[in-house]
Amino acid sequence: MEVVMEKREEKRRKKRRVAWGITGSGDRLVETVEVMKEVKKRYQNEVDIIVYLSKAGDQVIKHYRLANDLRESFERLWVEINPNSPFLAGQLQTGKFELLLIAPATSNTVAKISMGIADSLLSNAAIMSLKAFFPVYIMPSDYKEGVIVTKLPNGRDLKLRIRKEDVEHVKKLAGMDDMFMLGNPEEIFQVFKKHFELGESQ
Repeated sequence: MEVVMEKREEKRRKKRRVAWGITGSGDRLVETVEVMKEVKKRYQNEVDIIVYLSKAGDQVIKHYRLANDLRESFERLWVEINPNSPFLAGQLQTGKFELLLIAPATSNTVAKISMGIADSLLSNAAIMSLKAFFPVYIMPSDYKEGVIVTKLPNGRDLKLRIRKEDVEHVKKLAGMDDMFMLGNPEEIFQVFKKHFELGESQ
């Protein structure tokens, strides 16, 4: 029995880890969760996906009735206590993860990262990652100026204006080294293919 446990632990250690951050945006949240569940299935032998919820993200997944689904689908899930707890930034900087993915990302989180404000778990993690030449992938909720229609937790449509001020922060992020922008949840598949099939690593 002890030998079997040691082999399981050795196999688990060989997996590379991805930090997936969820902020307080409901836009495309359901679709993103479905994509990440499929990603986990495809790469179950190579990758451990660890979920990190901002305080607002924790509230939003409950509104969308996704809390149980996330906990059942992903073995490890952490909720923000403060910018350094859980200690995500330090683990990213020391190479404990392959990449940081923040999807979806609110305009608030995007603005903080673009201005270097590290006062939340995920903005701190992203900024500290960039300082350490570590790849950050982010899917902003406010990606392109104009009007979008998103889904409320009750299934009704909600029309939203994407402001030029918010898009300016997205453009600023897009110009940063080691920062990669995603336009929709389906692009996450390409991120994992790039890192876990094409051989890219830190």
